[in-house]
Amino acid sequence: MVYKAPFPKPTLDPNRLARQLLALAIGAIGGYLFFLIHLPLAWMLGAMSFCLIASLLQVPVLSPNRIRNPMAGVIGAMLGTSFTPDFFNGLLHWTVPLLLLIPYLGIATFAGYVYLHKLVGYDQPTSFFSATPGGLVDMIMMGEARGGDGRIIALMHGARVFLVVLFFPVIVQSVAGVDLGAVTRNWTSMAGVGAWDVVWFVLTVLVGQVAGHKLGLPASHLMGPMLISATLHLTHVTDFTVPTAVTSAAQLVLGTALGARFAGTSTKFILKALGVSLGSTVILLTMTVGFGLLIAQVSDIAIPEILLAYSPGGLAEMSLVAYAVGASVPFVSAMHLARIFLVIAGAMPAKALITRFVK
Repeated sequence: MVYKAPFPKPTLDPNRLARQLLALAIGAIGGYLFFLIHLPLAWMLGAMSFCLIASLLQVPVLSPNRIRNPMAGVIGAMLGTSFTPDFFNGLLHWTVPLLLLIPYLGIATFAGYVYLHKLVGYDQPTSFFSATPGGLVDMIMMGEARGGDGRIIALMHGARVFLVVLFFPVIVQSVAGVDLGAVTRNWTSMAGVGAWDVVWFVLTVLVGQVAGHKLGLPASHLMGPMLISATLHLTHVTDFTVPTAVTSAAQLVLGTALGARFAGTSTKFILKALGVSLGSTVILLTMTVGFGLLIAQVSDIAIPEILLAYSPGGLAEMSLVAYAVGASVPFVSAMHLARIFLVIAGAMPAKALITRFVK
C-alpha cells in the first residue's frame, strides 16, 4: 500500500502570472471601452464585466489578488484625502442612520433567508450565511462549521457584491436623480503632484497597511492607510492628492479582481449562482432604497450618500464610488464598517432567532 500525505504539496503554477496579466489586459479593454462611451465608474465596471464574461467563456484568467491588497492601500490613502474639518461637524447627523442600520440588517437578512431557504431550497445554514449582507470570510467559516456549503456561501456573497457594484449606479441615478457619469471628481494630472506629495503618499500606504494588520482592523489593507491619510489631512501635515491615473488603475484592479473571482468555476454553476443571487440582491437593494427614503425624511443626509452607506456592496467598492461622485467618504465608510461589525457580531444570535421561526 502506498502512503499518501494527508495534504498535497503545494505546486507552483508557472502560468499563474500570465493568467493574472491576461485578466488585467481583458479588464483594461473593458474599462477603456466603458470609458469611451462615458459610462459611470468606467474602469471598474468595464473591467468587472469583461472579466466575468471571460470567466463564463472559460478563458484562463486569474484574479490578481497579490496586487489587489497593495492597491487597496492606494485606495485607502486616496479615500483619506476626503476627510476635512467638517467631518467632526457631521458626526452628530449620523445617529439616525446608525440606529436604523440594526433593523435594516435584521429585516434584510430575514427576507434573504426566507428566499434562499423556502424558494430556492438551500439548507438552513447555507441559506442564512448566504443571506447576511456582509462578512464574507467570517460567514464562510461560520457556515461551514455548522454544516453549510462554503462554496455556495462564497459564490452568493461574491455574486452579491458583483451585482450591487454593477447595478448601483443605475439605482442612484433613478432614485436620487444624480448622473454618476457627470458627477465625478476633476482630473488630477501626474504633473501636478510634488515630490513630497509622493513621499507622504507612499509612506501612508506602507505604514498604514502594516499598522492596519498589526491592529487587526477590518479590511486592514484599506482601513490602515485611510485612517493615516485622514489624520494627516485633518491635521494639515500634508494635502497630497491622488492623480486620476492612479484612481483609474485602482478601479481597474478592483474591477478585474471582482470579475475574475469566478474563474475556474463551471459556467453552469456561475450562471446559477448569479441567477439565485440576483433574487437576494433585489431584496437587499429594495430594503436599501426603502430605508434610504425613510432616513432622508428624518435627517438632512443626501439620498445618494444614504444609498451608498446602506448598499450591500463591499467596503472598498462603495467607498470608491463615494469618492468618485464626491459623496461623504467618512460617512459611507463608517456605515459599512458598522454593517460589517454588526453582521459578524450578531450572526449567531440572529441565526438562532430566525431559524426558530422559519424551519
